[in-house]
Amino acid sequence: MRAVLVPLEGGSPVEIAKDMTLVGRQEDMDIRIDHKSVSKVHCVLVKTDGLVLLRDLGSTNGTRVNGTRIRRAALLPNDKVSFANFHFRILFGIALASIHAGDQTQQIELGDLKKVVELAAAKADANADSDPDIAIVEVQRNVLPDVYPDERK
Repeated sequence: MRAVLVPLEGGSPVEIAKDMTLVGRQEDMDIRIDHKSVSKVHCVLVKTDGLVLLRDLGSTNGTRVNGTRIRRAALLPNDKVSFANFHFRILFGIALASIHAGDQTQQIELGDLKKVVELAAAKADANADSDPDIAIVEVQRNVLPDVYPDERK
């Protein structure tokens, strides 16, 4: 899967070439941002199964997704990602393909989207009743929060 970080202040896009990409100020980083506000080893981006995962590595000035400081997050196409004071838009999958295809993506109205979701849920329920061999996986909640608590409270 191809993924790109597009600087919001202008400049050339940065390709996320590896499946695991380190971002930081240090010389040997995959994506190097040479500024004192960026930690030496700031965060890591992981491409897997059509997703881009982001994990902050204890950076001083933080990593944000859509304005919220995070410890870890699953990124969606067009999310705004900030490393300290450097802001990017992440493009991958359909968002990246639409740029190269002249933005020929079909827009779906909210009402139509709800119908598709309801139809998919009904189909999943019907399949679950007919196939008893489908294993139910229990999801365990991680004890660490994904975002920092609101400090204003």
